[in-house]
Amino acid sequence: MKPKKIWANYGVENINRTQEFYLALGFKLNGSPTKDLVSFLFSDDEFVIHFFEKEKMKTSLEGELSDLRKGNEIMFTLSAESKNDFDVWIEEIKKAGGFIFFDSNIDRKEFYDENGYHVCVFADPDGHKFNLFYNENR
Repeated sequence: MKPKKIWANYGVENINRTQEFYLALGFKLNGSPTKDLVSFLFSDDEFVIHFFEKEKMKTSLEGELSDLRKGNEIMFTLSAESKNDFDVWIEEIKKAGGFIFFDSNIDRKEFYDENGYHVCVFADPDGHKFNLFYNENR
């Protein structure tokens, strides 16, 4: 099998809220939103994530959606170009209505290790988790 392209599909409660959140973070719309779908391009490779209204998504899945309050099936990683971009994105995520996860063991918004990795987990307003990443040594 050799797919021509791959993209992700998520279910969301409110298409307009989702659109506002990802536009506030600077992502580019992929096509024109409808009442059931808004789609964005992520990264220079233009990876596509479609955000479907939940009931529409359930029909496509032919089943139930995951309860994102209990866990996630997938977490995409977004790579920042610089440490400054990483820090700015954290503030933009909070301002746009996203949730930054804190690790109570290290009591800070990001994880940093001796290999130069900065990592921050955040969720969009529907609870879809993303991993924000920057490596000082790349």
